[in-house]
Amino acid sequence: MERWRVKLPPSVRPPFDVYVNGVPQREGVDFTWREDVLLFDRPLAKEGRLGFWRWFLGAWGIGTYRRNDQVDVRYERDGRPQVAHALDIEPPPGWTSSS
Repeated sequence: MERWRVKLPPSVRPPFDVYVNGVPQREGVDFTWREDVLLFDRPLAKEGRLGFWRWFLGAWGIGTYRRNDQVDVRYERDGRPQVAHALDIEPPPGWTSSS
């Protein structure tokens, strides 16, 4: 099964809440948690760097939009609420967007 991985920062310890694009996710339904990694069965996409043409069009006010999922984790550290924002998303090995 193809799984998209999101590595948790070392400071994140349970309990924590996971959000994809601001929508709460449920462990066991939307993702699974293994040690320091969140695993998602559904495809997640992280927009890469802007190429010259996309930058050039944007400079003229012409938007080009691609899917850009953001995974955020809310947790507490030393009794204070923290958020790990826009964590990196790793696709399954060998996966391409045309797969």
